[in-house]
Amino acid sequence: MTEYGRGPHPEPWHPEDPLYGDGGWGGQQTHGGQQSPYGGQQSPQGGPQPHYPQQPQYGDWPQGQQSGYGQGQYPYYDEQGREQYAGHAPQQQYQQPGAWNAAGPHGQVPYAPDPGDPYGQQPGAYGGEQPDHYGTEDAYPPPQPPGRRRPEAEPEPEFAPDEEEQHPFFTGGGGDDDDEAYELQSRRDRRGKGTKSGKKGKKGRTGCACMVVVLVFGGGLAGAGYFGYQFYQNRFAPAPDYAGSGTGEAVTVEIPKGAGGWDIGNRLKEAGVVKSAEAFVHAQNDTQGGNSIQAGAYLLRKQMSAASAVKMMLDPKSQNNVVVTPGERNVGVYEAIDKKLELADGTTQKTAQKEYKTFGVPAWAQNTGEVKDPLEGFLFPGTYPAAKGMKPDSVLKQMVAEAKSKYDSYGLTAKAQALGLNNAFQLVIVASLVQAEGKTHDDFRKMAEVVYNRLKPTNHETNQLLQFDSTYNYLKGTSNIHISEKEINGNRNPYNTYTHKGLPPGPIGNPGEDALKAALNPTHDGWMYFVATDGVNDTEFAKTNAEFQQLKEKFNANSGN
Repeated sequence: MTEYGRGPHPEPWHPEDPLYGDGGWGGQQTHGGQQSPYGGQQSPQGGPQPHYPQQPQYGDWPQGQQSGYGQGQYPYYDEQGREQYAGHAPQQQYQQPGAWNAAGPHGQVPYAPDPGDPYGQQPGAYGGEQPDHYGTEDAYPPPQPPGRRRPEAEPEPEFAPDEEEQHPFFTGGGGDDDDEAYELQSRRDRRGKGTKSGKKGKKGRTGCACMVVVLVFGGGLAGAGYFGYQFYQNRFAPAPDYAGSGTGEAVTVEIPKGAGGWDIGNRLKEAGVVKSAEAFVHAQNDTQGGNSIQAGAYLLRKQMSAASAVKMMLDPKSQNNVVVTPGERNVGVYEAIDKKLELADGTTQKTAQKEYKTFGVPAWAQNTGEVKDPLEGFLFPGTYPAAKGMKPDSVLKQMVAEAKSKYDSYGLTAKAQALGLNNAFQLVIVASLVQAEGKTHDDFRKMAEVVYNRLKPTNHETNQLLQFDSTYNYLKGTSNIHISEKEINGNRNPYNTYTHKGLPPGPIGNPGEDALKAALNPTHDGWMYFVATDGVNDTEFAKTNAEFQQLKEKFNANSGN
């Protein structure tokens, strides 16, 4: 047998034909009394001889003998491929030389069943009646002649729904090398040259992709749960808080100026005093006077309940602060800092004298040789943190910074010129005099007018002499109101305003904001004199020297002089 389409030879039997190997071109088996389609000729092996339509036959058939395909039933083709029919053209057959013709020209003689053949005893074996396997609906298609053969349709590729995408974009890759490898692998798969290793790689990438998806969704669920829990805690759950009055471990917490409840709570939480800022804010609002907590340093204990912390901060004993009072001299401030920081006496004063230029005093501040303390008047009244472990310079810098901020906010330079002063420094000196001599807020403005009137060149009452006891007391470091005229008139120090005209060389204390405002806005009633007639708080003012002498007698009577 030959392959399809290689020549004019007959087509091979269909491999699945149950009669594969038997005679019959048209699928019809020979029956008794009917001529074989191949002329009744058998091959030496017992199979039917093939039919060669274009070869001459060795020997002629007798008249009346049927042709190889029967009368006019089976077509055949000539050498040019034209269709012919038996009975219309002389049929040519040949007998293979040397073949044994058992039937001769009259018919085919069937073989006797072979006892050793397991199929020979079955009905229809080798010449018996055979079923037609080509005439039913599910039959095998009969072989087609070469001229009518059509190319077999290629089987449609089966869809693999479980096959996953292998492109590097979906499998975690993304480089150019991955794209090139993917294209090469795709071409190999299309040619049927895929390898098992590729399948293993695909499984590995599929596992990685699944792991990524699990992590993404798991992280999303965890995040949603966390934020949901936080939302519940913030809206409905009570704020975390400690119980009790804290442990025995003490801690100092510094509260800056202007800090509100949340700022204070956060600082206490960072120091380990309270468990949460929320708890502190709630306790502060629930405690009477809780919102009056001021800036400063507080000595507290760790792990306190929020309510206990608020109560302790309201107690003055727990406050590690230095308080600068209006009119207080620097000497007193230095001593207070040494005490709070547990330093040796005089430590802070020595630091001020050596490092005052680094504390940030205003550029217009003067430091002539006559100025007793260059920081006098620049330690602004207020409350400042001062606890053990802190440095004195850090405390002093806070005070200077506050003074500079206040002075800048009032525009002292421009206001000084409008008041007939030379500079802002002189305005601070005036404010310190008003603070030292005045007793009440109402006194401050009148006292400021007295200063400005006595500094005028037209002052013929005192001849530009201030004659303030406060300046002499500052020089001496005392607060004595009983000073004899002999003592005062015998001292020629620039701070003695009984013997030196004009202002003293520098401030004599740290003026408060009320005294500063009064110095900027004095009265204009013509006041020239004043006397504290009770020696304490009752200050009376006079415009003439005669009125002043009356007030002086009143003072002597009240004081026993």
